[in-house]
Amino acid sequence: MKQIPMTVRGADLLREELDFLKNVRRPEIIKAIAEAREHGDLKENAEYHAAREQQGFCEGRIQEIEGKLANSQVIDVTKLPNNGKVIFGATVVLVNTDTEEEITYKIVGDDEADIKSGLISVNSPIARGLIGKEIDDTVNIATPGGNVEFEIIEVNYI
Repeated sequence: MKQIPMTVRGADLLREELDFLKNVRRPEIIKAIAEAREHGDLKENAEYHAAREQQGFCEGRIQEIEGKLANSQVIDVTKLPNNGKVIFGATVVLVNTDTEEEITYKIVGDDEADIKSGLISVNSPIARGLIGKEIDDTVNIATPGGNVEFEIIEVNYI
């Protein structure tokens, strides 16, 4: 299976979710199933079927997280020498060459991506356009509104 890149923070968040699902959510669902069983006829027992459905979602998510963590390649950019190149995990400050607007993005794994927080997936068009570039490089990024030209003014490994 392909290695899944993730930051230290991303791996920690997945481990926290896994711990919650296994130690809090799973026991809650098991208890709900047991209580629903006590209500009698399982064929017409909505609580039982709802709890079983929740159990399926929970177990599926547990398997998904365990798979991602097993195949993860945790990259800690703070331990790498900053040579000014944009790499996975780097925080990049860009200037839109048309509007002079500054924007900051951190390139993260798919699970961590949150554009509103400035966290973009390594697989996003913006990140793919930035990876391998350096400070003072100009990049053209295809956005839904058309091509936008950015200049890289800062690359941090934080």
